[in-house]
Amino acid sequence: MSEESRTPAEEVSMESAFPELQERQIVRGTVVRVDSEGVLVDVGAKSEGLIPLKEFRPGESPADLQVGEQIDVYVMRVKQEEGSILLSKRRADVQRAWERLEAALRDGQILHAMVVDRVKGGVVVDVGLRGFVPGSHIDLTRVKGRRFENLVGESVPLKVIEIDRERNRVILSHKQAVEEERARRREELFNTLREGDEVEGVVRRITDFGAFVDLGGVDALLPISEMAWTYIKHPSEVVRRGQTLRLRVIRVDPAAGKISLSLKQVLPDPWADIRSRYREGEVVRGKVVRLAPSGAFVRLKDVDAFLPLGELAERRGQKVEELVQVGTVVEAVVTEIKPEGRRMVVSVRRLRQQREREELNQYQQAQERSGFTIGAVAGDVLRQAVQGTGPHPPEQAPEGEEQG
Repeated sequence: MSEESRTPAEEVSMESAFPELQERQIVRGTVVRVDSEGVLVDVGAKSEGLIPLKEFRPGESPADLQVGEQIDVYVMRVKQEEGSILLSKRRADVQRAWERLEAALRDGQILHAMVVDRVKGGVVVDVGLRGFVPGSHIDLTRVKGRRFENLVGESVPLKVIEIDRERNRVILSHKQAVEEERARRREELFNTLREGDEVEGVVRRITDFGAFVDLGGVDALLPISEMAWTYIKHPSEVVRRGQTLRLRVIRVDPAAGKISLSLKQVLPDPWADIRSRYREGEVVRGKVVRLAPSGAFVRLKDVDAFLPLGELAERRGQKVEELVQVGTVVEAVVTEIKPEGRRMVVSVRRLRQQREREELNQYQQAQERSGFTIGAVAGDVLRQAVQGTGPHPPEQAPEGEEQG
């Protein structure tokens, strides 16, 4: 439709084309220009509004915004006749922050915010405005060194426990949020986790019998017996605090609230192809890693072989500790391999006997090559005696005569 054909009823005034802005309201606008004086924002009025530099929050600047980005702004002043609109991003952010905090308090929501400062009695967090977390409401169980200052710069979960707008006061609890998230995660894990699943966790605590691994709010046990295919004396030989591990779930007990894990089951099983690397009769060399009343365990490259006391002692009645000590290096011959039972038996005694036989054979072969053997010497002496050609003892002089 052309301008000439438009009827008066169809004419649209500029005033009615744009909604009238009200001061002290929050509206949504689009960034149209960013410069050193501030930011121009299209708020749907006849003219664009300006956010001056002082109306940004501390630490923010116009450079943080991009042309075309939509933001909430607070209308501070409107002068329609001059076509000027003064806006504030800082006040809009604070107003929206109060609204979010009130909703979180009402609904029991968990918020996440950055810890920005360590102050007397607790820490300060940025929740759109300054919020305070008292020391009694901080959970330090997962904090390095268990010190408040180590939380600065970290994003933490929080629960709103008190709001007072008039006094500009917001109190939050980190501990309550952590406990709720842990309970939620715990319930979720026990509902979804199955034996045989592979999970990722962080080692939080090491004990003599194993390590406790954090699976994201739930601590599971990694027993020392499930850390390696070979014997280890202490878990610290395999894992360290803070280490991230890939593990297999071997037991889930929701009633007892326990989860057991295995590290060795996600590693290659050295017993699966043991016969391709060792054979019976083979001589091996290893270090004694553990003593038992019935024998000793010898660490080969990737498995522990058993050396029975009877295959070690020279005589009856000897004790293992009298013959070898942990750390002793021994050579032995493999006498038995049972992959299905993850068992290999070695013998020092049989290796010693084997080497003695080999030495005797080598000696006999050397004698035969030289033509001098005990049998040959005995045969020569016998032949000479029969033939009378051998040496004779001196004749005895007649009684009463001296031998000349």
